[in-house]
Order: sequence, then structure tokens, then C-alpha cells
Amino acid sequence: MLLLLNKPFGVICQFSKHERYPSLAEYIKTPNVYPAGRLDTDSEGLLLLTDDGRLQNTISHPLHKKPKTYLVQVEGNPSDNACAQLRKGVMLDDEITLPCEASIISEPEWLWPRTPAIRHRVNVPTHWLEITLTEGKNRQVRRMTAAVGLPTLRLIRTQIGDYSLWQNGTLLNNGQSLMLDDTPAPPSLTRRSTPDELKARYSKRPIKPVQPAAPTHNAKGKPLRASPDTPLSSDPRLMSDRNPENQPERKPRKAPSGGRRARPTAPFANKRTKTRP
Repeated sequence: MLLLLNKPFGVICQFSKHERYPSLAEYIKTPNVYPAGRLDTDSEGLLLLTDDGRLQNTISHPLHKKPKTYLVQVEGNPSDNACAQLRKGVMLDDEITLPCEASIISEPEWLWPRTPAIRHRVNVPTHWLEITLTEGKNRQVRRMTAAVGLPTLRLIRTQIGDYSLWQNGTLLNNGQSLMLDDTPAPPSLTRRSTPDELKARYSKRPIKPVQPAAPTHNAKGKPLRASPDTPLSSDPRLMSDRNPENQPERKPRKAPSGGRRARPTAPFANKRTKTRP
């Protein structure tokens, strides 16, 4: 399946409930679809959702270099030098962005109003830029415009590869979704099975519980008997060299005469003086 969504401002790109922002579950009712790539909460525009892991990887992975087009409202007067810096690449942290397309455009006539509206400053004008990237770093467009002295006020994504907000000449309204392909993706080894699929798979055959193996040695490494009534000779878990029946018979030791051992009377027995007696 493949679905398009014109994501409104302030919607977080997840289906689970969020304590502060509305989620995609309020706009998408189709089950088992997930975003192919992300769009910041404070950004608007095109978002692709699919249930096909391969298609999701093709759309979002940087190796495929899918071009993404953004309309950016910036604060200030963008110059040709600033656009040239954006096209050439700017330094972000410790790396330079890849070359991109950047141009100054007029305000789009089809633009929908944003809620809440952007801030307006009387003495600072605003302009619109069109930027097309082939990479997707974290908040890259906002960081790029800020690096050339043009803070971003509003950011709208209009196109990802061959997919656009315009379908058959009609613009998707803010918050509107469109199903391009309703065919479910075939099961794959990399996709997690749904609870219904797991239930159908294991309902025909019972699952036998796996019993843990009985310990053969205690914490000190000594072998254990199978049970108190089992003789040592019939316990298969015992080693043969530990079995008393396999040990050679030993003669008992003789007790010393007199009950106590006599002290030696060798020369230099006196340790204090070390002299002969």
C-alpha cells in the first residue's frame, strides 16, 4: 500500500499517542502503514506512508538520493550570494552539505493558512525560497538557511521523488490523505508478523513448552545426584572418575603411637640459640 498525506503543522510523525502533539492516528485510519521518512512536527506538507519495507527503504534511505523539494519562508532579504552558498553547500557542525538547488520564488497563491500563524515583524520583510535536496539530515533546511543569515519561519515539503502534493492536477488539502495503491505488501522475512498472522500460524499446531535442563553441578562445581534415592553408580550425569565405586581401594592410615607425635631431636633443634645441646 502507498498513501499520501498533507501533514498539518504541529502533528508528530508517529501513530502512538503523544502527551503534547496530535499524532498521525487522527488523520490516517488505514492499519499497518508507517511513514517512509520523517517530517518535523513544526513542518508541513507531503508525507508518504506504506506497509512495504522495501518501498520504505527506497524512499527514505540516503543512498537512493530521492530529491525532496521544500518551500521555505525565510526572514530577511535573500541575496544571490546567499542562494549561491546554499547551492554550493554550507558547513553544518563538522560537515558540508551536498550541492542542492535553491532559488527565490514569489509567495504561492495556493498556500493554505497556518494555525497558528507565523510571527510578523513590521520592519523585517519575509521571502520565499524553493530548495531541493538529495539528503535528509536532521532539520537540515532550517539549519542551512540559518547558516546564511535567513531564519526559517515556515517550511512546506511539496515533493518526494515522483510523488507530489498535486495529484491529477488537484492539490491535497491540509490534513487530507489519498490512497495511491491499496494492494497490501507481500509478507517478507524482514517484516514483523501481525497478531492475527501469528494466531493463524500457530493455531493449527500446539506450542510445546520448552523445559529447562536439570542442573548437573552445584555452585561449587561438584556433581549432583539425580535424586536422593539414586545410587551414585547409576547416575549417568556423574563423571566416572568422580564415582567412588571406580576408585582404587585405599589402606587406612595408622594412628601415631603415644597419641602425640614426638618432637625431633636433630642437631640445632633449639631455634632461639641455634647451638648444639
